Parts: sequence; C-alpha cells; structure tokens
Amino acid sequence: LLHSCTILCLTIPQLMDIYHTFPQNNSRVTEFVLVGLSTSWELQIIFFLQPFYFLFFTMFYMAILLGNFLIVLTVISEPALHTPMYFLLSNLSFIDVCLSSFATPKMIADLLLERKSISFNGCMTQIFFLHVFAGGEMVLLVAMAYDRYVAICKPLHYATIMSLQKCTGLVVASWVIGILHSLSQLAFTVNLPFCGPNEVDSFFCDLPLVIKLACVDTYILEIMMLSDSGLMAMTSFILLLISYTVILVTVQQHSSAGTAKARATLTAHITVVALFFGPCIFIYAWPFKNFPVDKVLSVFYTVFTPLLNPIIYTLRNKEMKSAMQKLKGQLMNSRQLSQLSLTMRTDHLLMKP
Repeated sequence: LLHSCTILCLTIPQLMDIYHTFPQNNSRVTEFVLVGLSTSWELQIIFFLQPFYFLFFTMFYMAILLGNFLIVLTVISEPALHTPMYFLLSNLSFIDVCLSSFATPKMIADLLLERKSISFNGCMTQIFFLHVFAGGEMVLLVAMAYDRYVAICKPLHYATIMSLQKCTGLVVASWVIGILHSLSQLAFTVNLPFCGPNEVDSFFCDLPLVIKLACVDTYILEIMMLSDSGLMAMTSFILLLISYTVILVTVQQHSSAGTAKARATLTAHITVVALFFGPCIFIYAWPFKNFPVDKVLSVFYTVFTPLLNPIIYTLRNKEMKSAMQKLKGQLMNSRQLSQLSLTMRTDHLLMKP
C-alpha cells in the first residue's frame, strides 16, 4: 500500500494533465451493458439453459448464505470456539458472504432478462465493493496464517500474543486496508470520460474491463492499477507462503498427536488460500487481455470459493462439527419447547367454558 501511495503521488501531475485534455462535449455514458456469462456464439444455447442456470446459481447462493452464516452463528453461540482462530474464521465467513453478494444476486436476476444493464453509479459501486471485500479477505487470510504461526511455533506465548485486542485490530486492519485499496483503484476511474462503447464482457463490472471503455489513453491508470493490485496480492501471497513454509517445517520436526490436528488445520488453510489466490492471479496477470476462461474463474472466486470455504473448514474440523451438532440440538429442543408451549396454551383455551 505504501508503494501504491507513492505511485499515486508521483503520477498525480501526469494524471491531472490527462484530465485537462478530456473533451468537454462528450456525451457521458449513463449505463453499461453486461454481456453476462455467454459469448456471441453461445447465445442460442444459453437462452435455452437460462432457467437451469437461474435455479443452479440461486441454490448455490442460498447455500453460501446458509453455510457461512451457520459458521458465524456457531462460533458466537459456542463458548468453546471463542478463540482467535475461530474469531478470524467467522470474520472470513462474513467477508465471503459479502464477496458473493456484491454481484451474484444481480447476475441471477439478469439470467431472466434479455438486456442486462447496470447504471454508471451501480457499476462504480460494484468495483468499489469488489476490491474492498477481496482486499480485506487477502489481509484476513494473512492474519489467519499469522495466528497459526503463533499457535504452532510459539505455543507458550499464544494467549499473550493473540489477545482479543490483537485479533480485533487484525480484523479492523483488514477492512481498513480493503477500503483504502479500493479507493486507490477508484480515485481517478470515476472521472474518466466514457463516451463510446459501453459493453462490459462479464457478468459484473470488473475494473480492467471498464477502464478499456474509456475514451482516452489510460496507460498510466493501467500501470497504477497493476502496481496497486499486484503489489497487494503478491505481498499477501508471499507472506502466506513464508508463514506456511515455516509452520510446515516446524510441524515436520515434531511427531505427536497434536501434529496430526495441526496438519489437518494447515491443509484447510492452504486449500482456501490456493482457491482464492489462484483465479485472482490468473485473471490479473493479464488484466487487459480477455480470455474466455476469465468468466469461469470470475464465477469461481465470487460464487464457488465462498461456498467451498465453509465446507473445507467444517469437514476437517471436529470442534466445528461438534459445535454445529450441539447448536442443532439446541435449536431442535427450542422448537420442541415452543410447540409444547403452544399446545398447552391451545388446550387451556379449549378447556375454558
């Protein structure tokens, strides 16, 4: 972020020169047309499959909400899970819900529409929240890796280092960095003149695709965007790589019953990191060249990854599964008590003369 701020400060004079050269009589684009998941040669096939896609993505989105909110509710309701790891995990689940919600509901609704459009302000809003949630999740994944590093490499100091204040600070930092990252991406994009083509070849407004539609040379903006997003992603990925390498080496040097649990936890964390960073790295490695697989990868990290995260963390976690079973029992008992109370009240009313 410091590097991005430096680039931003150095290029402000050049960018101001660009804006002074903008044509003053351009008719500003008020909306963008989203191509969606299809390409031109697929339109006829997609038309017949739209009802299936609507049901498919609706079920996936409902599963995302259910799975991630279930993790949050389980962590809140179970005192045994009031630990730094599960505190960070519940926040990851909340960000996953946000990441899947910035574009997925509109994508589902657009499957039933012939013309898929979004207003200019709506498009900028999508870009803003995409980078807020994606940037925040990157930082949160680093925080989770730091938590595992302290737990495995410095277990005697774990309670002291990973205090409630430290965990809260890490979560707040992830949101603040995500917001700053997003603002740095949108700082000059919102004022670009869009006066010509307005067709975005995706199912949501992605910054590289939108910048290409501007009526001026956006070379400097492209460099800034690459520097900002690339530096943040690479820094997060390198920190994660170093952390998990040190942790794996430490685990290999010890042979005990606890290492099996540590390996299972690490496997879950590394899998989530790979699923999140893999598509992002591929898409943003060539951000201004559009490949057909980009749409698949965009769906993957906005729809599939938020669903896979709760599955990965719960299937390999006995504590979480046990807590969910306990929560299920509590909910069933509460429902039975409510039904019993209702039955008793009904019988009491019927017995009155």
